[in-house]
Amino acid sequence: QVQLVESGGGSIQAGGSLRLSCAASTFSIFYYCMAWFRQGPGNEREGVARIYISNGSPYYADSVKGRFTVSHDNAKNTLYLQMNSLKPEDTAMYYCAARLGFDCPVNAQAYQYWGQGTQVTVSS
Repeated sequence: QVQLVESGGGSIQAGGSLRLSCAASTFSIFYYCMAWFRQGPGNEREGVARIYISNGSPYYADSVKGRFTVSHDNAKNTLYLQMNSLKPEDTAMYYCAARLGFDCPVNAQAYQYWGQGTQVTVSS
C-alpha cells in the first residue's frame, strides 16, 4: 500500500524556521508530482509548493514565495519543505501529497495519495 508519512511540525515563534519531511514507501517519488498542502481550522486546503521530481522545477504559492523551499532526496525517497521566516498565518496542518501523472497541477483533487499531516503552529 502506498504510504506518505510527514514529520517535523511543531510550535514555534514568529520568525523561526522548521523543516518538514515526507517519507514515501512502496513507490519511488522520482516518477510522481509531489506537493505540500496546508489547511487551517475553517479554511480551504491550500497548495503551498509542488515539484515534478523527474525534471525538478518547483512551484510556490505567492503567500510563501521567498520563504519556503521544496526539495527532495531521491536516495532517501523523501520530500522536504524548508520553512523560514514563519508567520502566524502559516499556522495549519501540513499535508504531503503525490500524483502519478505527467503534469503537476495546483488542485488538491488531482492528487491520489496523501499523508496524515503534521501540525505547524506559529505564535506571535
